[in-house]
Amino acid sequence: MNRTKRRIFNTAIKLFSEKGYENTSIEEITAVAGVAKGSLYYHFPTKEDVFDFLVDNAAKLLSNSIEIKCRNCNNALEKLQAIMMVQIKSIIRYEDFLVVVLNHILGETPRSKRCQKELYNYIEKIEDIIKEGIEEGIFYEGDPEALASGIFGVTFSSLLYRLKKDRKVDAQQIYDGYIKTVIRGITKN
Repeated sequence: MNRTKRRIFNTAIKLFSEKGYENTSIEEITAVAGVAKGSLYYHFPTKEDVFDFLVDNAAKLLSNSIEIKCRNCNNALEKLQAIMMVQIKSIIRYEDFLVVVLNHILGETPRSKRCQKELYNYIEKIEDIIKEGIEEGIFYEGDPEALASGIFGVTFSSLLYRLKKDRKVDAQQIYDGYIKTVIRGITKN
């Protein structure tokens, strides 16, 4: 991504997070980013295209991070642990983007449906690993979809709480806490 596109991207995330998608204008994005309207329209014909680009890139980044972290894992437990660390680090690093997604997760608008689709795709990755762990005999029998949603939800909601309370967040400390509680709750050993 070139500098101009990255500047537009970062500015849009910040403004959408602070003001909401509907309350952010193209004029604001260009003014804050310090780019001409023509430059924005060159990269993104509409504001909706900016939003779609944000969601696409975040989904690809998360998916690639998971793939890289899971590549050398020996079993489902190691994969789940890797995913949890990726999720924790992503929440800490990309808080503004997550606010944008959360603002659109509920509802029936095309934007909401888009965010829901990406979230469900991510939770399905966790679900597949839980199914694998059940088949391997590592995890207790249970509803993989419910467990995956729960693991995502617990990690996400508690981190958001910590971030919103302006507490310094240590990814390793949070991860260790989740390993002791969440992971141990579903593993047989």
